[in-house]
Amino acid sequence: MSLEARAGSGTGTAAPAPRAGRHPAVALLVIAAAELMVVLDATIVNIALPGIQAGLDIPGGALAWVVNAYALAFGGLMLLGGRAGDLFGRRRVFRFGIALFVFASLLGGLAPGTAPLIAARALQGVGAAIAAPTALSLIATNFAEGRDRNRAMGTYAAMAGVGSTVGLVLGGLLTQYLDWRWVLLVNVPAGLAVLAGTVVLAEAGRAQGKADVTGAATGTAGLLALVYAITRGGQDGWTDPLTVTALGTAAVLLTVFPLTQARARSPLLPLGVLRDRSRAGTCLTLFLVGTGMFATFYFLTLYMQHVLGYGPIRTGLAYLPFSIGIGIMAAVGSRLVVRHPPRELAVPGLAVAAAGMIWLSRLTPHSSYWGTLKPGMLVTALGLGATFVPLTLTAVRNVDDRDSGSASALLTTAQQIGGALGLATLATLSTAAADRRLPHADTAHRAGLRAHDPTLVAHAQDALTYGYTRAFLGSAAVFTAALLLACLTVDAGPQERTEPGSPQEPS
Repeated sequence: MSLEARAGSGTGTAAPAPRAGRHPAVALLVIAAAELMVVLDATIVNIALPGIQAGLDIPGGALAWVVNAYALAFGGLMLLGGRAGDLFGRRRVFRFGIALFVFASLLGGLAPGTAPLIAARALQGVGAAIAAPTALSLIATNFAEGRDRNRAMGTYAAMAGVGSTVGLVLGGLLTQYLDWRWVLLVNVPAGLAVLAGTVVLAEAGRAQGKADVTGAATGTAGLLALVYAITRGGQDGWTDPLTVTALGTAAVLLTVFPLTQARARSPLLPLGVLRDRSRAGTCLTLFLVGTGMFATFYFLTLYMQHVLGYGPIRTGLAYLPFSIGIGIMAAVGSRLVVRHPPRELAVPGLAVAAAGMIWLSRLTPHSSYWGTLKPGMLVTALGLGATFVPLTLTAVRNVDDRDSGSASALLTTAQQIGGALGLATLATLSTAAADRRLPHADTAHRAGLRAHDPTLVAHAQDALTYGYTRAFLGSAAVFTAALLLACLTVDAGPQERTEPGSPQEPS
């Protein structure tokens, strides 16, 4: 039984007739713009950090929380946001999430100090955690299964991949030509436009029952503790008392969480969503993809700025091949996925992405952009772009309509938690490798720049590059592990080819 045939099945309210069919292009634009805005905000602040630090006089130890506060709220509250859409109506919850995101962006852009800015970034993460999973589930509500949904999902996947690199480009432009505050204020007009466009989106039926308060508290607190532990461990070490405490808390809460879900009448994460072997394997594969991809952005940015000496705009523009590669392959993948099983697209894509990371592991302090850096980025992007559409479709395909918000949230949560874990782990690996070449290489690099000591700077850059390239090899290993997991678990059967106007499968 297709998602459309199931709409309203087991719910308290039957789904209304879709109105989005009259304006499919506008509906897709609204959903894609929301996803772009939410994903973009995870990276747009990175390049503006020096300007933020100077403008608000933020201590070095607190600066990282301008980024981490967003990641904590985004990753930790995703499941709750997805289930809220199932229970209270996806379009309604989507509007609330975007409105909260816009309000928080305004507060952050006008923040007079460190604490208000960090609080606003956390509130942005809450809005993103509500909007992101409902945006994905709205595709299932507003586009018929088959060609239309595949194309919509291709655009959505492109926004998810391109958003991170667009954020780096836009962050550099806004910071250099306007002011760091505009990396947040730019969300206000964009978000208001998305809100205005939601009138074309169709609403789905709602799931019966009340919100699972116990599951929400247990699962959300467990994910928050895990993301906090990962973030703090990467900064302060894995033996730090707070890191160990947070990891222990996360282990206990995330062990209790599935037990509460098995007994709940209206669970936050219906365990039936994970009974499908292909869907569970897809979520684990996307967890690994997030692990490698987030770390790739981080280390490439450090390499370009610390070793090649690129400024904010040049760094952002250098990422354009990444955006172009993902966009091209997402468009191609949305067409190929109708004729080929997900495994036939995802596995070669992951192999190409791993090859791209091996290419980047050959970087030296003297590598050229056109000869080494750009080709490596483009190959990696083409591979990742080929994986996003089939894996995203597999994760939400054949899910009961009343649970598609939870399934969408699980997919995005897997990528976010994987990204946080991968960044913390590979950062530790990179630092240890660099310090074997030159003790405290990062500190030595800053000291060499302050003292105008070219010899010390050169030695430090050599050590840092060695550390970055070890991290790229680590990402290649992660993508290879994702490839093997996809081979074993992801669906190898044919895709459904339901065309608009064709009869639906009987229920």
